[in-house]
Amino acid sequence: MAILKGINLAVRFLLELCLLAALAFWGWHIGQSLIARLGLSIGAPLLAAVVWGTVLSPRATVPAPAAVRLLLEVILFGPAAAGLAATGRLSLGVALIFTYAINRLLKMVWRQ
Repeated sequence: MAILKGINLAVRFLLELCLLAALAFWGWHIGQSLIARLGLSIGAPLLAAVVWGTVLSPRATVPAPAAVRLLLEVILFGPAAAGLAATGRLSLGVALIFTYAINRLLKMVWRQ
């Protein structure tokens, strides 16, 4: 069981990286000018990383109740998946949100 829990945590880390990549991809494809593309593709993942590091990471500086953490995760992962879908990558968006949901469920069951 310890191996499966370790794999789940590794998947969680990969999901965090996918979240940032999805936001950057969305930002690049939604921007109309080079400045907008750069701003969105850097700004959106940066904002998500700040929120994640401040509230959601294991070493978060701002402790939050579990319900708030879950809500913030959904607020981050939902638009990232929607952004992938909006840029024509529907299957990637579905895979991201499905993998997140399974991972989150296992984290709750295993109290990780």
